[in-house]
Amino acid sequence: MTPYERAEPLMRAAHLLVERADDYARITTEESGKPLAQSRAEWLSAPNYLTYAAEEAKRLGGRIIPARVKGRHIDVTHQPLGVVAVVTAWNFPIYNINRAVSSALAAGCTAVVRPSEYTARSAMLYGAALHDAGVPAGVINVVNGSAHEMGQVLLDDPRVRKIGFTGSVRVGKLLMDGASRTVTRLALELGGNAPVIVFPDVDDLEAVAAGGVTAKYRNCGQVCIAPQRFLVHSSIVDQFTKAAAAASDREIVGNGLDPTTTIGPLINAGQRDRVEEMVAASVGAGARVVTGGSRIEGPGYFYRPTVIADVPEGAPVAADEVFGPVLPIIPFDTTDEAIAIANAVDYGLASFVWTNDLRTAYKVSDALEFGLVGVNDWYPVTPEAPFGGMKQSGLGRESGLEGLHEYVETKTRYIGGLA
Repeated sequence: MTPYERAEPLMRAAHLLVERADDYARITTEESGKPLAQSRAEWLSAPNYLTYAAEEAKRLGGRIIPARVKGRHIDVTHQPLGVVAVVTAWNFPIYNINRAVSSALAAGCTAVVRPSEYTARSAMLYGAALHDAGVPAGVINVVNGSAHEMGQVLLDDPRVRKIGFTGSVRVGKLLMDGASRTVTRLALELGGNAPVIVFPDVDDLEAVAAGGVTAKYRNCGQVCIAPQRFLVHSSIVDQFTKAAAAASDREIVGNGLDPTTTIGPLINAGQRDRVEEMVAASVGAGARVVTGGSRIEGPGYFYRPTVIADVPEGAPVAADEVFGPVLPIIPFDTTDEAIAIANAVDYGLASFVWTNDLRTAYKVSDALEFGLVGVNDWYPVTPEAPFGGMKQSGLGRESGLEGLHEYVETKTRYIGGLA
């Protein structure tokens, strides 16, 4: 199919997802626990990626290179990569899939999707919507099953030209080892540990603290690009901590289907246990719980939104990805100190800087070893810009023109004897 023909069902799928967003969002909340408004927002983000990729694929042209030898013609073209496998996590069951599938299908590839076992219904609804929109049979395939067994099949089959994976560093490294057997291309998003650097020149510190709380607790903190470590200048750290604790106490924890809920449960008991253990170990290392710091008893995997101050270097809530509703605060004195603390982790996905000084914004954002930098912006993600990390946060880019290029092979053609 030409890119113009491929664009038509993708555009129709975008319209269908808007029409079905309310019904589909309820299923996603039932599976993941996230508040209904957040599930709906996730479904409504999907059409933007589909329409952007469909339009941009029409402009995925090549180029002609002037030859230094007479009688020679050189051109560069792009061809679809082939079969793409997409293995995703439960925290964003539609966004994680759609981010890859929209570009893959727009570029002319086919996709085999293995969703998380925790959110398989959402993935099936997504695949059904694309099918209903006229995506040809066999182009989008959603298959449930054992992660390990399916992963081995995808790694061993030479027809699979690329595997896109969202998940842990441990599994990502296993995929890298396995991909060496067939030289399968990989795109890996392996989590993050996003620093937030707050400078004393911000206009409204309470508003920054409240915005940080909202961004941190989105999906109960189970967001790879969520702000994780709040590095706050020592001259304002007490004021920021007080404001963050107050904003945290205003959050409403409960059933995601209740429209008043702002924080739902963690995905499972194991994740809640992990968050508890990290908080306890950090307190044991000298950190201080300002608010929260305990589970909510009763049915469901709920944990109180938690603000932790005086976090020492190396404490688990600062050194590791928490993936829960825990907001650690670390004071700093100098810009260079903040940069050093921010970069002193193996992750490099998202980072945040809050300042009104342009020189500080450029200096710090240039120095941060992260693929995404939000300067006075809590949500550095959009369909038209590349998404991806540095260091152990992964390989490759999704979205934007760069993401589209991840799903094509570049061919250079030489034609001689034309003189």
